[in-house]
Parts: sequence; C-alpha cells; structure tokens
Amino acid sequence: MRRAAWNFQKTAVTHVTSLEEVVGQVMDVFSRTFLPAAAEAGLAVQTLNRHMPVFRRCVGSGDATILVTRCSRPDRPVTGDYLLLLTHRRLVVTQQTRLLHRLRLHLNTELRELSNVTWSPDPRLHSVELAATAIDGIRERFLIRTTHPKRVWQLDALLNHAFRTRLRTPRERIVATIGEVPAAARPSVFRPVAAH
Repeated sequence: MRRAAWNFQKTAVTHVTSLEEVVGQVMDVFSRTFLPAAAEAGLAVQTLNRHMPVFRRCVGSGDATILVTRCSRPDRPVTGDYLLLLTHRRLVVTQQTRLLHRLRLHLNTELRELSNVTWSPDPRLHSVELAATAIDGIRERFLIRTTHPKRVWQLDALLNHAFRTRLRTPRERIVATIGEVPAAARPSVFRPVAAH
C-alpha cells in the first residue's frame, strides 16, 4: 500500500499526492469521498483527526460524502466550533467547545428524518444558512461561511442535490406507526357500551 505524501503550510493541507494511487482498493466509499471534500473545504489535518472517530461511528462505510465544512450556529455564536458532514443518507454535526476543546456529537440524523429543510445563500455575506427540523421537533440552524461568492453557489448546488433532487416519498418519512383499525371496519357512530 502506498502512503499519501502530505505537504503542510502552517495549519492547512496544500496538496495530497495522487488520490487515485492512494485510494486504490483499500479505502471504503466514505473515506474516498470524505478526503477530497475535506481538502476542498481547506480543513486542517488536526481537525479531521479529532472529528473522524465521531464521524466513523455515525456514518456507514458505504455512504458517500457530499459536503464537509466548518459552520456556526447563528442563534448561539459563542458555544463553540462546529463541523458539518452531509452524506447521501445522513447529516452529522460535531461541536468542539471553545474553552476546553472537548468534542461532542451535536446532531446525527438520517436525511429522511429531517423536515422543513431550507437554506439561504447570501453571496454578499459569503455565507449559506441551513435550517432543518429534526425528528424531535427542534429547529436546527447552521451558518456556513465561505471565502468567495462563487463557493456560495457551489454549496447551494450541493444542498439542492442532497435535499431536492433526491425526493423522498411521504411514506419514507414515517418512523413509527401505531396500529389503526382500517377505516371500513370503524363504526361510523360511536355508541356508549355499558360495562358489566
């Protein structure tokens, strides 16, 4: 197995030698798609090493990465740094606290369990705000900042691919059902019954 030759410049990876040679048959789908997405986002190797064990526990080896990026929460700007991972099946967000640099899982959900997913690209502010309601009813909001307005539209296209072009039927959104009597078997008028 060949090793990747990493070139470092302060805290950012500047080059990964020939991914096709490195990837080969030894890396799973998640790793093959995660590494290029992380390099495109300009994430430091130290950051990836800290967050990778959490991502590995949440995402299957056959799930392809769509986006990995830093983000913040507009409603709680002081709570710490967040790293957002979007795959074809899941949305995973990890948090690193500012003071003690502790890492914790903030959100781990399947895309089909999210409802009311919206995002607002703002090229003037170089940002995209992503919002979704989790299965527990909590509205989650994340602000993704970019370095260039062109990147805002790339993020918009990625989110569109993840949430709009991969339409899910309402049946897929059902997590659990309570057994109901079919409508034809229900009495049309309810009459009180005396208990004996």
